[in-house]
Order: sequence, then C-alpha cells, then structure tokens
Amino acid sequence: MGATSELELRHGNAFQVLEAYPENQFHAIITDPPYGVIEFETAQVEKMRDGVGGVWRIPPELDGSKRKPLPRFTVLSEPDKEKLRTFFKEFGEVAERVLRPGGHLFVATTQLLMHEVAMQLDEAGLERRDVLVRETKTLRGGDRPKNAHEEYDMVSSMPRVWWEPWLLYRKPFNGRLQDNLENWQTGGLRRESAERPFTDLLGNGKTPSQETAISKKAHPDSESPEAHPNLKPQKLMRELSHAALPLREGVILDPFMGSGSTVAAANALGYDAVGIEIDETFYEMATNAIPELTKVTTPIERRADVKEAVQGNLSDY
Repeated sequence: MGATSELELRHGNAFQVLEAYPENQFHAIITDPPYGVIEFETAQVEKMRDGVGGVWRIPPELDGSKRKPLPRFTVLSEPDKEKLRTFFKEFGEVAERVLRPGGHLFVATTQLLMHEVAMQLDEAGLERRDVLVRETKTLRGGDRPKNAHEEYDMVSSMPRVWWEPWLLYRKPFNGRLQDNLENWQTGGLRRESAERPFTDLLGNGKTPSQETAISKKAHPDSESPEAHPNLKPQKLMRELSHAALPLREGVILDPFMGSGSTVAAANALGYDAVGIEIDETFYEMATNAIPELTKVTTPIERRADVKEAVQGNLSDY
C-alpha cells in the first residue's frame, strides 16, 4: 500500500476554508461535487435522510435490499440552474487560484449537467483536456412514462444510464511540459505503466459492497446508519489519484470530501491530501471511514511503481 502520508481534514465551507491557502498550493484536485447544488442543501439532505424524497428519489427495496437514494436532476428549475452556475463559477475561480500551474482537476458530474459545469470551468480560465468515462450501471433513466406505464409500455422517457462523466481540466502553464514538471511537478498524467498511458475509459466503476459497508458503519448515528449516497469506489479513486501526480509527489485536494473516498485513495498510495466537507455528518463519516477505506486492496497496488511503497501510517491522522 502507500508510504506514510500527511492528511488534513477540514470541516467547513470549502470556498471559505480555501481562502486561507496561498496561490499555487495544490498539485491536483479530485472531487465529486454536488452536481445540481440543491441536492446537498441542508433541507434536501435532511429529506433524503428521513426517506421522504424532495429532490432525491428514494428507490423501493429490491429483493429485500434497500437501495441508495438518487438525485433527480430533471426537476431542477431555471433558478436552481442559475444557482448551479454561480456555484461552479466560484468553484472554478477557486480551483484556478489554488492549483499549481499544470495541475489537473478531475470533477465527477452527470450527463444532464456536465455542460453547465464545463462552461463555468472554461470561464474561470481552466484548460479543458478530456471527459473521462466511468462505466457504472445506475438506476437513472429507462423509466416508462409516469402514470402511463401500461399504455406506453414500450416507451422510456430517457436512456438508462450506464456511464458517469468526469471532466478533466488543467491549469494553464507557460513553456514546455518538461520545464513545468521540473518547476512545479505538474502538467502531465502518470502512466499506468511504461507500456500503457492513463486512458479516459475508467472501466467498471461499481462500488463494492465492502466499501459501502465501511461507509455505513462510519455513520455517527448508530441507530439508523446509511452509507454516503455518492460513495465512489477505491479502485476508481486510486486510479485517478495515481494519474493526478505525474512524479508521485505533491498534495491532492478534495474540497467536497463526502465520506472520504478521495482522501483514503491518496493515503493508500502514500500521497498527501487535504479534504474539506461542509456537512457535519459526512465529515464525521469521513473521519471514521478513511482509515478503513485505506486498508481496502485494489489492482492499483500491484503496479510496479506502487509496490515500491510501504504500508501507510495513520498515526498522524
């Protein structure tokens, strides 16, 4: 697993917390932000936790298994979308300030809103590099017309979603990549091996039940624990963390930490990381879950340059 790394967790508004950091501080940002913004506002999160919906869809149980809630982005109004644009405009500006020249930004999003997010990151002066494809079968889409299932039984309102987009941006830099790597340790993406570069197809991205159980156990409410609704798998997050630091040195930032999957992935690879989370429950979940998620094994640890590292030490955590 990873060498000893330094982790810093902060509870608060990411934009306010990051004001205290100097320019050019972070080597990379890897984050799963609130896609539609309103779904993680306090009132909507409380509705999700109470199982009453709101902007969240609460799926029925399947074969006795309780399924996680999903945000319904099709219900966003124009004022909701304007709020989204304002949020990601500020996020883009903050990211451009705290990233080192050449630092990459990996942002999870959704097909319905990725263009809105991308326009704000473009406006902030970040350089669009690619859209990464995470293969993941979800419950979104594929539904028959509401209240007309039998009449239009061969019609779906939209496609069934089987992939998740991750926007890949980079803070611009002057001169040659080799010079930027020397001066800032950023600008490129680490290869998977000498034979194979990092690719934009991320493969099967389903979150294993073991990791969902860790997130659920980390919930501070022992009477009604729930896993984080957007928990990303360690295999995916370690793939991104490995690619994000081309020289295997630097600090990874996750300004919307959730239950800590990015920070745990960085820690498992021996990288320093800073995680920020505004929701108190999710922050406590991250504090509890990160040490356990770090222990999860994935194929990434079998890579030659990762196997050289020793087991991570959480004594400073």
